[in-house]
Amino acid sequence: MSAIIGIALVFFSVIGGFLLEKGKPVILAQPSELLIIGGAAIGTMLAANPLSVIGTILSSVFNVLRGNPYTKAYYLESLRMLYDIFQFARKHGAAKLEDDVENPEKSPTFSKYPRMLRDHHMLYFICDTIRMSTSGAVTAFDLDAILENDIEVHHHEEMVPVTALATIADALPGLGIVAAVLGVVITMGALAGPPELIGQKVGAALVGTFLGILLSYGVVSPIASNIEKIVNANTQFHQVLRAGLVAYAKGVVPSIAVEYARRAVPHKVRPTFREVEAVYRGAANRGVAGSPVQDIATAAAKAG
Repeated sequence: MSAIIGIALVFFSVIGGFLLEKGKPVILAQPSELLIIGGAAIGTMLAANPLSVIGTILSSVFNVLRGNPYTKAYYLESLRMLYDIFQFARKHGAAKLEDDVENPEKSPTFSKYPRMLRDHHMLYFICDTIRMSTSGAVTAFDLDAILENDIEVHHHEEMVPVTALATIADALPGLGIVAAVLGVVITMGALAGPPELIGQKVGAALVGTFLGILLSYGVVSPIASNIEKIVNANTQFHQVLRAGLVAYAKGVVPSIAVEYARRAVPHKVRPTFREVEAVYRGAANRGVAGSPVQDIATAAAKAG
């Protein structure tokens, strides 16, 4: 929502200032200039990227319009899901958990979190990790290295739309100049006409430069920057999952494993310890085995 407000404010400020200076809005209505710049920009994007990337760009722009999903509430729900998974494994054993991670969409544990089920990469990031952890074939140290590599690859893939949009943003001022040059060429062919006609054609040519710069710095570049921030937030979210999953693989009790994850959450959206405690109490009310007091006592016994 903030992205929509920001872009609207850009256009309102620019056009509003133009109107305050007694500018005529009809001068800015230049369909031919917009066709040249917009069409050339779309053509540049198609020439520079495969169709799969185009789809990713559109999806990323849609995500910007929806806003950053990685809020405190989202993190709290994620920690609750991790706690339920770890406690389920503790109560029913790793073999029973394997059935859930093989078909998470049909799992009673995962089905309590429909918003998480919609994030397929996150879902299989968790399931594949638990599958490897419960197999016993991979040590916790090696598992940590695998997760680090997975996160790095995913981050690189998610940054592709940012690079593509940054390229378009860099190209738009140049495309605006192209439109302006074409307008000047047309103007030169009309020099024998009345001054009013020449003035209109010069104005139309300058609008081309104006649109190229405005779309670059006022629309495309800010959207690319916003996508990059969401990608970075997504990467940090997976680092949180990584911290909890690696702790679980090391045999840490559920509430302490979740605390590992909580400490990896950025401070601005990090749930407090008491907020996470409420998650534990909710799990107890839902009949999930174990309690934070038992977990901490078990951890202390192992440390002793």
